[in-house]
Amino acid sequence: MKYTVKVPDMHCRHCKFTIEEKISSLPGVKRVVVDLEEKKVMVDGDVRKEDIKRAVEEAGYTVED
Repeated sequence: MKYTVKVPDMHCRHCKFTIEEKISSLPGVKRVVVDLEEKKVMVDGDVRKEDIKRAVEEAGYTVED
């Protein structure tokens, strides 16, 4: 499955790296693409959207629906 989540409070490469690392550690994730300009995170893999949201929030960021 492919999911896109909006993360309005990421703004720098540190944010990008932190979110990529956190989501990549989830079982089943194949690919993570962070678009800082659009403030979106695209995830491909066998993972639930709820798990992606939780990972972003655990990294200290907010997810918008």
